[in-house]
Amino acid sequence: MHESTYEYHKPTDAQLQQMAELRAAAKVYGDALDKLLPDGPDKTFVIRAHRSNAMWANVAVTRHSDGTPRAT
Repeated sequence: MHESTYEYHKPTDAQLQQMAELRAAAKVYGDALDKLLPDGPDKTFVIRAHRSNAMWANVAVTRHSDGTPRAT
């Protein structure tokens, strides 16, 4: 892991915009999952996994594949 893995680094303005777009898309899909899936443990799992994926998408915006922070 990169030495900054557990550190905070402020996203650039462009990254913040990308993250906002990803969150909006994740919300649309999350709302669809909530509406269309029957209540139960599988729905809970799917929604939690989707939430985790949405968070990792934001990480991907701010880091290179080797873990170094993206400066631009």
